[in-house]
Amino acid sequence: MINNSISRYFLVIIASQFSTILYSQSDQNFKPIDVFNLEYVSNPKISPDGEKILYVRNFKDIMTDENYSNIWIVDYDGSNNTAITTGNQKDYDPTWSKSGDKFVFKSDIDSTVQLYLYRLSQNSKQKLTNSQNSMEQVSWSDDDKYLVFTSFVEKTEDHFIEMPEKPKGAKWNDPAIEIDNIKYRSDGKGYLNHGFSQIFILPVEGGTPRQITTLKNDAKSPKWFSKSEIIFSSNLHENADLEPRNSELYVIDIQTKKIKVLTKRKGPDFSPQVSHGKSKIAYLGFDEKYLGYQQNDLYIMSMDGKNIQNISENFDRNISNIKWAKDGRGLYFQYDDKGMTKLAYISSSGKVKDIVNQLGGLSIGRPYSGASFSVSKNDRYAFTFGNVYNPSDLAVGFNGRYNRLTFLNKDLFDYKKLGEVEEVWFESSFDKRQIQGWIIKPPNFDDSKKYPLILEIHGGPFSNYGFRFSAEMQLFASKGYVVLYINPRGSTSYGSEFANLIHHNYPNQDYDDLMSGVDHVIKRSYIDENNLFVTGGSGGGVLSAWIIGKTNRFKAAVVSKPVINWYSFVLYADNVNVYYKYWFPGFPWDNLNHYMKRSPISYVGNVKTPTMLLTGEKDYRTPIAESEQFYAGLKLNGVESMLVRIPNASHGIAKRPSNLITKVNAIIAWFEKYRTKKREQ
Repeated sequence: MINNSISRYFLVIIASQFSTILYSQSDQNFKPIDVFNLEYVSNPKISPDGEKILYVRNFKDIMTDENYSNIWIVDYDGSNNTAITTGNQKDYDPTWSKSGDKFVFKSDIDSTVQLYLYRLSQNSKQKLTNSQNSMEQVSWSDDDKYLVFTSFVEKTEDHFIEMPEKPKGAKWNDPAIEIDNIKYRSDGKGYLNHGFSQIFILPVEGGTPRQITTLKNDAKSPKWFSKSEIIFSSNLHENADLEPRNSELYVIDIQTKKIKVLTKRKGPDFSPQVSHGKSKIAYLGFDEKYLGYQQNDLYIMSMDGKNIQNISENFDRNISNIKWAKDGRGLYFQYDDKGMTKLAYISSSGKVKDIVNQLGGLSIGRPYSGASFSVSKNDRYAFTFGNVYNPSDLAVGFNGRYNRLTFLNKDLFDYKKLGEVEEVWFESSFDKRQIQGWIIKPPNFDDSKKYPLILEIHGGPFSNYGFRFSAEMQLFASKGYVVLYINPRGSTSYGSEFANLIHHNYPNQDYDDLMSGVDHVIKRSYIDENNLFVTGGSGGGVLSAWIIGKTNRFKAAVVSKPVINWYSFVLYADNVNVYYKYWFPGFPWDNLNHYMKRSPISYVGNVKTPTMLLTGEKDYRTPIAESEQFYAGLKLNGVESMLVRIPNASHGIAKRPSNLITKVNAIIAWFEKYRTKKREQ
């Protein structure tokens, strides 16, 4: 039964005490309601001749609590910035034709996601599909006459459970749902229909999409290989369910449907890119070593699959989003380095040259990596530009120079004050390794005052925070908190060795890195050592729960969407065939001590810190049963605690704008309840 008195108190905290916090500050401070005014650029696509850029402008609607997006076009010099589509709908993924006189995009304007064609010379839009399932990964043929894409095809099967015929007019329950796949649900999608993504070809001038594959697994990244062939990646091995990462590159003949395999090593091979002259294939992959974190390498080979070269073997960072340069002697790519996302070039001999940094993150909530860029035939590029003070905008460049074209949030940030962000480095108490972090100070910061500190921990665990905008952390700072966020061991963007320090060892010494960061920052005179707070989501939820089982130094904690019990998690999360073999030495029943030693539930008896658990009710990545276990343990142990369930939310709690606000307000209200001294500003 829900404790109504606690719920009423929590509502009072938000309605009275927290509203006082909101309105006692200057209107210039960034506020939760301002989240609805944030916009950002994604998926910039530069035309083949480099003269125009299509980009997706993302925005939010306060009345429907939805995220929407429209497609805009702008000249390379920044002139003629014009909306192609408008309205509260989701238009996205623009893809230029080879000639650059038209493009296709996806839109849900007609209630379901369909593919549309836009001709620039006629300013006309044409609906191309009327599919029951959405289209993914669209690519043009060289002559612009055909499109290739993938779309889900449901597999119809006879029911295993036989039922008698029901009487006419009888109202029985819905039929039983029969599951026999190892992966039967996915976060954000729910329970999955049985079937796979297949390859389709569609004439641009009109017609019906023609299915050309009937694979026993998903086809991905189809590209035109020749006039009559398509290259794609898939895992077609017999043991694909148990070895989900072992994909290969294949070529299928459109007419004969004959498939030939180009790669054969154990490990993923994916994202094929055919060079402009159709003499080479570039692709990403790595040799499977069953490590928790494995970096993509960049390979090139002949069109027949021979002469394979790993051209990035001496580059100790993860490579993504590869694009051939015009001369075919190298490729552009993006990578993360010490919390910064960069655009770089690598020659066929493996020499890497950075081009631009500050590729903007695409996560409004927290400062995760993520960016996008494209390259024209004359090596001009367009990319998402962003930093700690603005979500991603559009920028273009050539030969290392760039020009920012949009300032989507200028109307908001011209009169809203953000907290100053400062980079910090410090030694870990465990092994003296250098650890990177950032602090955000409150607006109108005064170093003669004392401020409470929030330690905010990223998820993953194999991911990174960095020099990127974060609405959540800026909102924490706007309420008078100094916010500290850190990339402890296990974080990406520092090389493979640093990330795999937590291989079969998570959580453990990452705790020491985090505590060392707190110790480093509280030496500053403006930090109130008596008001320390901790929060984090997903992997950060794991570490938040771990921390309060190890120390009582924090006044309160908010543990968001955590894993509490690794034994239950590997059997209940949405990637059952992955976690047990990459994050642990084997099955939980064969390694009980290892699993439980790493589980925060094993240390719940030590917890004295007032703790809130916060999770989406439809989270299948870290299911809410994990939070409920910890909540039950805390209550049985007499710890002040609260369980906050976010209706209709998956693992990405903050996907809807109001949920981001709910999350921030819940965290601050909980921390305000346990502060021993009110803020002095």
